[in-house]
Parts: sequence; structure tokens; C-alpha cells
Amino acid sequence: MTGKIAFQGMRGAYSDLACRAAYPDMVTLPCPTFESVIEAVREGEAQLGMLACENSVAGRVPDVHHLLPDSGLFAVAEHFQRVEHCLLAPRGATLAGLRRAHSHPMALGQVRRVLKALSLQPVVEADTAGAAQLVARLGDPADAAVASSLAAEIYDLVILRRNIEDALHNTTRFYVMARRPIRPDPARSDLMTTFVFRVRNVPAALYKALGGFATNGVNLEKIESYMLGGAFRATQFMCDVDGHPEQPALRRALEELSFFSTEIRILGVYPVSPFRAEAVEEPEADSHFA
Repeated sequence: MTGKIAFQGMRGAYSDLACRAAYPDMVTLPCPTFESVIEAVREGEAQLGMLACENSVAGRVPDVHHLLPDSGLFAVAEHFQRVEHCLLAPRGATLAGLRRAHSHPMALGQVRRVLKALSLQPVVEADTAGAAQLVARLGDPADAAVASSLAAEIYDLVILRRNIEDALHNTTRFYVMARRPIRPDPARSDLMTTFVFRVRNVPAALYKALGGFATNGVNLEKIESYMLGGAFRATQFMCDVDGHPEQPALRRALEELSFFSTEIRILGVYPVSPFRAEAVEEPEADSHFA
């Protein structure tokens, strides 16, 4: 696919890396916020938007679940990107000479072991790619950045150590969004449906609403709840389930869900990422610096 794919962050961010990995023929378009990614796709400046939704270490990405239902866009794919943190520094710097490590607070929290082993002072920055850009501008051999290998390439930094993350399974999942939905063949067995719903404010409504998925053998990959408009009693749920809405099992489950819900909206039907079948549980890494 040609054209542009928008992402949140600066060039060299992990979202930029995800775009290039999933759509190598497309030009990446950096955007300052998730809202601006959505706007770029909605206005036709980009054909696709890559939006991080959850991380295997840090959990769900704030704001995305609020933005997607009213974005006017549709999920057309999912992508999983391994987060492989690197320790980047100006040319000529050495591990022994480092004193500070700059990065996003989430990234700093994911590399505590190397920071401790190298006695580095963590310095919080707005994002990983911005930290790399700052370290390149400072040019001080005492300053390093925790960022991607792509950031090293873009900002002309050297990689002093690769794969410094504490958890080797550190992976971020993304929704790929477009202005129009795709319409995969319902006969396919490798499909996922993303939708949101609101349950009626009656006792056991959620229990009854989800019962149809169990009785029809439909697997819920993910369900998340969040409040609407600051009201503690107005709750919306966002789900990823296996299957296509036209497949009998999922159709029956959604019909049962509708009995106990005030609203159901399909946000997209798309192929399941091969990563799900390939992923295996990895042991925690504790020998990086032994």
C-alpha cells in the first residue's frame, strides 16, 4: 500500500517503527497527539493511522479508548511491535562515561535494571524520540537516551547497548485506522471484531450481556470499561472478539448483547495478526548484566 500513515510522536518513536514494519511502502507522518493522528486520516492527509492501544508491560494506552468510538474511523488491522529499548549516546561516548539517561517515564520504568547497573540518573522527557533528539543536540558524552534503533539512525547516535528492557516480552499492540471499513469474507476463520457497547443500568446487566458470548462459544480477546462524561454510572465497554458479525455464533452473541445494552457500535472487522499465533511466553530476563 502506498501513501501516508500517521502516528503519534516524533520521527524515530516506536510508533514510527511500527508503521515502517507494518507498511514499509508508506511514508510515515508524525503527529503531536492521538487527536491529530485521527484528524490527519479523517481529512485525507494520511490514508492510515497507527494508534497504540495497549502494552504487555504497562497495560492500556490512556485516551485511545475514549477517542476511537467518536473518531469516525474504522479499525482495518492490528499490529504488534516488540519494544526493544537501546541505550543511545553521541559518538565517542562510552558506557563508563555515562551519567544520565533521558527518556519517556514509561521507558525509564522498563529499563530499571540497566540504569541501576550503570548508576545512571533517570531524566524524564516527553517521549523516547524526543530524548534521542535532545541527547544529539547536547552532544555530551555523559548523556544517553533510551529509545529505538530507528531513533539512533535518525538522530545520528551510536547504540552502546541493545535490548536493555527488563521484560523481553515487552510488546505494544496498535489499531490501524482508516476512513472506510474493510469487508473481509465472513467465511474466513482468522477475523476479529472490535466494538463498543453500553449496558442498561439494571442489576446483572453486564453478566447477562456477556452470557451470549459464553453460550455461543465466542472468545473475548479483550474487554475494557471506562466512564463517559465523568459520570460514575455511565459506563462504556470496548471489546475485541474472535469472529465476524455475520458468522452465526457471533451474530447470536451480539443479538443477546443487544437485549441488555443501550448501544452497540462496530468499530471494525479485520484479520487477526499472525503475532497472536507466533507469540510464546518468554521468561523474564535477569541476565543482561550478570
